[in-house]
Amino acid sequence: MLHNALGGVRVLDLSRIMAGPWCTQNLSDLGAEVIKVEGTLRGDDTRGWGPPFLDSTHESDGFSAYYISTNRGKRSIAVNFKDPAGVELLTRLARSADIVVENYRAGTLARHGLGYDDLRAVNERLIYLSITGFGQDGPDAAKPGYDYVFQGLGGLMSYTGLPDGTPGAMPMRTGVAVVDLMTGMYATSAVLAALHQREGTGAGQHIDLALLDVAVALNANQGANYLVSGEAPRRTGNAHPNCAPYEVFATSDGHMILAIGNDTQFEHFCVVAGLAGLASDPRFSTNAGRLRHMDELRPLLTEVIASRSRARWGQELTAAGVPWGPINTLDDVFREPQVRHRDLVIHAAHPQFGDIPMTRNPLVRAPDLVPVAPPAHGEHTVEVLRDARYTEEEIEAMIRSGAVRQATERAVI
Repeated sequence: MLHNALGGVRVLDLSRIMAGPWCTQNLSDLGAEVIKVEGTLRGDDTRGWGPPFLDSTHESDGFSAYYISTNRGKRSIAVNFKDPAGVELLTRLARSADIVVENYRAGTLARHGLGYDDLRAVNERLIYLSITGFGQDGPDAAKPGYDYVFQGLGGLMSYTGLPDGTPGAMPMRTGVAVVDLMTGMYATSAVLAALHQREGTGAGQHIDLALLDVAVALNANQGANYLVSGEAPRRTGNAHPNCAPYEVFATSDGHMILAIGNDTQFEHFCVVAGLAGLASDPRFSTNAGRLRHMDELRPLLTEVIASRSRARWGQELTAAGVPWGPINTLDDVFREPQVRHRDLVIHAAHPQFGDIPMTRNPLVRAPDLVPVAPPAHGEHTVEVLRDARYTEEEIEAMIRSGAVRQATERAVI
């Protein structure tokens, strides 16, 4: 059970949008205490990235579905770090923190006295993770950028989409912010490794993680294809560049994915399809041969696959051990028996806004665990200040001056 693996670890989360919050949500799901630091005016930008918004809320409450997806289990404080009192507060919190996660442009926090060197001076064990678009140094370090920029810049979009010559062919982005999400996962791994290393050294460190670096690494086998061959991959639509047949086919009543990963699976498929002779055809008997001759093989498969229903193919291919899958809409996904069995939908109760449905973290499967709802903007400001031993008079003075902000109550819709 991993849900309390990071119990006792404190995270000061100065990140927003997706990459940083995805990392800190992982850490929270694993049991860390996460204090989400937001600005005093609008808070995390994704609070306004809707619709849709949670039904029981108003747009101004900042509970967009996008925000909800990355911020459960955190406490929110609203701090103006341009105010000396706000800087003093964050410095005080950093003294007892294990991890700081931030995704401001390189040098931004240092100009306000909240850079790595500033906070290391008060906590030598601090692990300080910086997520930027281009890294902390280099010719592009000062440039801003979102996930979409790096899907293009890092090469992913160059081979994603319909092939050239096909109607509608053009580079395509993925349906979710995959560079942000993978940066969040790399960030999670880096922080956990740094915590482990600290056990031996006693020292923290500054981790410099760039979306550009992650985007380039995400090319994976496609990047290796280029480095080995010297040829840039081209768009192949739904067809795999290294395995065949490994793509989408139309059945008599819908589409399915046929995912043949080796020659034995192809032999089994051919038996099910009534095309046993294809498996011994020299053109198609090996994966490399099928890739070279896919233009000849594809029409043969297209015709036979279109002759049966998706349900029938599913039954027969499953029985034969051949990988396949439907193309589900999300309403189909959340009705899947295996999705239900794995408890992939969880519910948290916000004290003001009620039930919030979310997707479970795949790292944590604990049926009795009650998730903590994403926080309202500044919901825990006063609570965290009290924990940091500010007096009631000091708290009131900071609220009046605008150094911090507390959430305001509003009637539920």
